This record gives sequence, C-alpha cells and structure tokens, in this order.
Amino acid sequence: MAISNEYGLRPKLHHLRNFQEMRGCYEPNYQMKKREIQVEIVSDVVCPWCYIGKRRFERAVDELKSEYDISVTYSPFELNAEMPKEGVDQKAYLVKKFGSEEKFRQLTNNVVNTAKLEGLSFDFDQQRISPNTRDAHRIIAFAKVAGKQAEVNEAFMKAYFEDGIDLSKNDNLIRIAVEAGLEKEEVTDLLNSDKGIDEVELAEGMNHQRGISGVPFFIINNKYGLSGAQPTETFIKVLTEIGDQVVLAGETCDPEQKDC
Repeated sequence: MAISNEYGLRPKLHHLRNFQEMRGCYEPNYQMKKREIQVEIVSDVVCPWCYIGKRRFERAVDELKSEYDISVTYSPFELNAEMPKEGVDQKAYLVKKFGSEEKFRQLTNNVVNTAKLEGLSFDFDQQRISPNTRDAHRIIAFAKVAGKQAEVNEAFMKAYFEDGIDLSKNDNLIRIAVEAGLEKEEVTDLLNSDKGIDEVELAEGMNHQRGISGVPFFIINNKYGLSGAQPTETFIKVLTEIGDQVVLAGETCDPEQKDC
C-alpha cells in the first residue's frame, strides 16, 4: 500500500530503516529487501563525456550497492547519424567541427585530462577514424538479450578512446563483441543483415521525442532525467533521493484483489 501524503507531509522512508534496526534486535537473521532503481543510459560509443560520465556513475552505483539494487540498460544516440558508414578522418572532422586546430587541441586536451582523473587513458592521436556508430548500437541492443550489454558497451568505448580501433570495420566490431562475451556467428549474421536497424532508429526517435538533444543522459525509474557527466557525488545524491521514494513491496493480503 502506498504511503499517504494527504496532509502535505513528505514521507521519509528512512523510518523503514529504523524499523529494520528495531526488528534486528529480535530477529538477528532478518534482512530488508533492497530498493530497486532502474537506470536507462542514453549515450554514443564515440562520445567522450559519455565514457567519463559512465565511469562516474559506476562509482556511484558501487558506493550504493549495499542499499539499492540498481539495474542499467543502454539506449542509442548517434552524435552524427549522417556519418558515412566507412567513417571519416577524425582529426579533420573535429577540426572542422570545432572551428580550428587550436580549438581542437584545447578541447581534446581538456577531455584527456578529465578522463585521466577517472582512470581512463584517452588517445585522440591514435584514433584515426570517426565512425558511423549505427552498427555498434545494433550490437549493443542485441547484447541486451544475451545479458552482455554493459560489457559490450564498455568494450566499444574502450576500443575507440583508449585503443585507437577503427569501429567502422565489421571485423573489428565482431572481434570486440566476441571478446566481450557474444557469439561470433550471431554477431556476424546480425551485421550481414538489416536486423536491429528499425529498433535502433525507433529508440533514437523516442529519445528525441523525450527532448534528449545531448548525451550522456540518465533516465531514472522512467520518470526522472539527469543530463551530462555529473560528478560521482551528484549521482549518489540523486540516486539516493529517488531510491528513498521507492516503497518496498512484499507479499500482502489485498481485499480488493481477493487473493487471501
């Protein structure tokens, strides 16, 4: 049963933790079920702030794992959906995008230094190609069925930003996906077909309808949105505030349902 708020009072679920402690005095083996939080991360594998934001978010999840059961899924966003399938020269593309080589160096150096603080080793000089990421997103969506979405998403980001691997080439996509836990034959068949294209386009269209114009974007419990590579402390604060609104549910007798 939901907690009533008819008197304008804001219910504080930390009272439930006090109740847990009280019961613990009488039932040493009693354990309260963790509150569940669902997070959908909208991102692109060639977005540097997506990788940085993901690391910061993961630290927050690790910090809160004893209190909350946080599940994560990934949703596609293409920074440049019109990118040719074979990709383009990365430096030339970014210099044109940023307006000058000086600005390119300034922005990429800033990103590299920020990434280093999160334990990431970005190398823009090693990466020669800015790829079209549609196929990578198809594989990430497919990996969800196999329970390997997080591993595949991480592998693609690492390959692009740290290892300088060309993600426009199918052979590289297949190898990375297989190393992350997918079956080679299945990934090959996927890339040799049109499977998953409609699903990726539908998901991207839905994200645009949600008003998402930049990534990373974090959708929490399908209700709250958080934009950008926030500091870990901000993720902890937001997840805790939202998590504490979740009412723990167990087996009950509901007269209206006539179930007992």
